[in-house]
Amino acid sequence: MTVRAVEPPTQTGVTVTNPVLRGFHPDPSIVRVGEDYYLATSTFQWFPGVAVYHSRDLVNWRPIAQPLARTALLDMRGNADSGGVWAPALSHDGERFHLIYTDVKSWGSREVFKDSHNSLTTAEHIEGPWSEPVYLNSSGFDPSLFHDTDGSTIVDSGGDGRKWLVNMRWDHRAGRNAFSGIVLQEYSPAGRRLIGPREVIFQGTQLGVTEAPHLFRRGGWYYLLTAEGGTSYEHAVTLARSRSLHGPYEVHPDNPVLTAVDAPGLPIQKSGHASFTNTPDGSWVLAYLCGRPLSERGECPLGRETALQSLVWGEDDWPRLASGGHHPQLQAELPALPPQPWPQPPARDEFDGPELRPEWMTLRAPAELVGVELTGQRLKLIGHESLNSRHRLALVGRRLQALEARFRTALSFEPEDFQQMAGVCAYYDSRNWVYLRLSRDETLGRTLALLQSENGEYRELLSEEVAVGDVDPVELGIVYAGGQFWFEYRVGGEDWQQVGDRLSAGLLSDEHCGGLSFTGTFLALTCQDLSGRSRAAEFHWAEYLERA
Repeated sequence: MTVRAVEPPTQTGVTVTNPVLRGFHPDPSIVRVGEDYYLATSTFQWFPGVAVYHSRDLVNWRPIAQPLARTALLDMRGNADSGGVWAPALSHDGERFHLIYTDVKSWGSREVFKDSHNSLTTAEHIEGPWSEPVYLNSSGFDPSLFHDTDGSTIVDSGGDGRKWLVNMRWDHRAGRNAFSGIVLQEYSPAGRRLIGPREVIFQGTQLGVTEAPHLFRRGGWYYLLTAEGGTSYEHAVTLARSRSLHGPYEVHPDNPVLTAVDAPGLPIQKSGHASFTNTPDGSWVLAYLCGRPLSERGECPLGRETALQSLVWGEDDWPRLASGGHHPQLQAELPALPPQPWPQPPARDEFDGPELRPEWMTLRAPAELVGVELTGQRLKLIGHESLNSRHRLALVGRRLQALEARFRTALSFEPEDFQQMAGVCAYYDSRNWVYLRLSRDETLGRTLALLQSENGEYRELLSEEVAVGDVDPVELGIVYAGGQFWFEYRVGGEDWQQVGDRLSAGLLSDEHCGGLSFTGTFLALTCQDLSGRSRAAEFHWAEYLERA
């Protein structure tokens, strides 16, 4: 690849440490409304669908909305691992927020077809309420909506007010390029449907795997932003432009705009799948996904995260990284906006509110449908199916966001036999997890055991189960440090004791779990009753702390 040297501009700004959204936060879609910035990321099989964050300074972000919180908008029961919500696109047309999202029902390395259903929901306010979904198409994934109107902050004057959907098109036929081009079709708000012809406007570059299209308009040009190279270490950001919305599109002379493929030693890798926004004073910012490997080209247990970098426009009407070149930065300079920090939630969740805090998520369906209840003082999980289930699993998890962290809880649970169990779990997907569970042995009474599923292979990691007697509650924990993780417990206020051996943090990562998975490590509370008697466990509190 050829890179034209660009002299970095002189700029006064504020330095941010990437990623700005740590842990599993892929496929960022960023939009500005007035002086407020909103950023939506993928959630895949985790519920509620789509995580939306809010900032006023591009540095400090807080969770503000989970739009797909109703089964009318999203029901993923039965969806494949790493299916569900792929690449949401958040936009604003001057009057309403528009959220385009995909619900991928089936896919995989051995499956030629992709059942990817694309829908639209809107809201006047980011917190909702969000409208009933409008089904759009199923021709491919990564859809986004372009508002060719002056009310959108990402375009200049001169639009005709129409709306256009773009998405990559999937070609399942043998011997063909599966990523068969970016397609464009008009959307009618009045008719609540796509209208007119569907046309291919861009076939991609030699980097291949062309996806994640976003359109915007500036200076009489239509710009088409795409991701290329695949979702791993070859990931890249490509930009093309045309005087006509319908093309033909010429590619940026210094393509790719952003990639780390030629710099494997950088701490920020896998950079791609981007979106643009601007500030009221005309500065531009690129949001993109990235990964932080344990070693060079190694495993990324935190999943794909979200980073930001500044852009500058040249006299040739092409944007480039303000830092020069095309590499992602760990320390990036952003436009200096008035600081706006947000209050941070306490590390310990006492489960004393009417709803789960926004960091908690369930799998594939709302909490009430999978056996999760808040009693006002505790979190109650009613046991149903196993950790291999893709339907009804009583599990509540939160993202692991740092590799030096500790997760603890206190559990009250009286299992009647070995088919009833509850505890803490380091979870990647239904085939990859490690579980410290409390259950009952016929001879020993209540015991702890350490269970693992590694790419679908089940094993028990302790030679003997640990008897804990009848003391209530039992405290359980997971510790991450030095590229490893392990489990711990204590009873009756005694010292914490490690259970089992230390494991590599890379066990629960895209790279280790098949290479075509797209999430990250979650730390979870869970309960199962494989007998069908719906035995419940109660968690008094949960605490997540990161080490400096």
